[in-house]
Amino acid sequence: MIRCTLSAPRAVASCRELHGARRGGVAQHVLRLRMFSGVADDEDLVSDDASPPPPPDAPKRKTSQRDTYLEELPVTFSDISRANVAIRTGVKRTPCIKSFFLSELIGANVFLKTEFQQFTGSFKERGARNAILALLRENGEEYMRKNGVIAASAGNHALALAYHGKDLNVPVTVVMPVVAPLAKVDKCKKFGANIVIHGAHIGEAKEKAEELIKTSGLEYVNGYDDPPIIAGAGTIGIEIIEDVPCVDAVVVPVGGAGLIAGIGCAVKTLKPDVKVYGVEPYFAASYTAALEAQMPVATKVTPTLADGLAVPMVGSHAFEVAKHYVDECVLTTEKEVSLAILRLIENEKMVVEGGGATGLAALLPGAQLDRQGKKRNSILSIYDMFITLSPFYCLKCDPDPDLKGKNIVVPLCGGNIDTTVLGRVLERGLAADDRMKNFTATVSDRPGGIGRLTTLLGEHGASIKDMYHERAFLQSNIDFVKVKCVVELQGLEHARLIDKMLEENGYDPVWDGD
Repeated sequence: MIRCTLSAPRAVASCRELHGARRGGVAQHVLRLRMFSGVADDEDLVSDDASPPPPPDAPKRKTSQRDTYLEELPVTFSDISRANVAIRTGVKRTPCIKSFFLSELIGANVFLKTEFQQFTGSFKERGARNAILALLRENGEEYMRKNGVIAASAGNHALALAYHGKDLNVPVTVVMPVVAPLAKVDKCKKFGANIVIHGAHIGEAKEKAEELIKTSGLEYVNGYDDPPIIAGAGTIGIEIIEDVPCVDAVVVPVGGAGLIAGIGCAVKTLKPDVKVYGVEPYFAASYTAALEAQMPVATKVTPTLADGLAVPMVGSHAFEVAKHYVDECVLTTEKEVSLAILRLIENEKMVVEGGGATGLAALLPGAQLDRQGKKRNSILSIYDMFITLSPFYCLKCDPDPDLKGKNIVVPLCGGNIDTTVLGRVLERGLAADDRMKNFTATVSDRPGGIGRLTTLLGEHGASIKDMYHERAFLQSNIDFVKVKCVVELQGLEHARLIDKMLEENGYDPVWDGD
């Protein structure tokens, strides 16, 4: 099993040794990019094993039809490289931290890209800053500082745009629906943004923003589909390749598809053999629907723990880029998302919102990317479908879907979760982990009847969290009462032990979920 160390320089050295990486390949490409960004010197590009320059009369490499087509996409690697230089002084370069506990749990080397450590708590800062800088270059500082930008958002994009608008002295107007968390509304106000509360949901807020554009000189910034937004998000991919050059797969949460489009473009350009997986919740599967229809389509979205990913239709620019770079998209359940948040808090001491933890959720035991012995239940990219249908395709050429033992990077893209929601999510996580369960039992209503039950539970290590009595609707002996108990346990085996004990003592428990 290949293991990368925690620090970026040691990881680079280790991966070069294990994989036989050459500076003339991906590493050289990254070094050129770093020199362009001012982080590396010319001497770094000189190496004993560098390939000699081609002779003057050597034929030039022909540009393939695919290369030409990719260069015509709404966002290219050149755009991401320029964004990487433009925003580097204004956003935090977050680390890729290897998780010992999650690696052991998942059976792979798991690296966490901690984007929730940005100042406003999400990766959205990268795109927001890049978009404002692009508008300043395009329209001029005088025009932009007189008119400003506008966006419709209920969360992370609003915070990022408000913060970087203040930093760059560009006025920001944000239209937020009435369901927007008050904490985020207050933070946007503190950053100096003009807040307009309108609409029951983000769709109505966007309609209001479009009305305001017609009567003002405001420039609209889409939170996931504007090319500068996608390019800014793609800078995460450059950092992933630099920090974990031995990466085998990147697992990215999918909402409007801007994040995965940018990361996929950057990662696949620098290291084409890396697999890029998208993950979205079952309750907001807009990217999966777009792949099936081969175009963005409106999708029914229901409330989900991953509320930041609840986008009814992916962006057209984002989808056009993503479908050429993303290998596969899988779905995750609410149970898996709550478990992922719980695992991050308990094992890594990281507080991450539902959308930010969705990538990790798909890797947990029993989830869609827990591939050992599991059949695929996902939508393949256009590229994979083309290869599969090709006459040159054979089963031996099919990339191994098993991720066990591989080096996997998971961007934790946001950490803005309300404390009240966090409490409920943790309880759901404990229930999903069989560490909090409830059962109903019938006990004697005479003195000592409930006391005997609680004594038995305590003697077997179960902690009673709540207990409810029901007398009126029990159709049995008047001397008995129905009791519903919520107990904290140590896991599934402990729950089975408690169930056996209760049956042996004549309580005949009925567990919720049975």
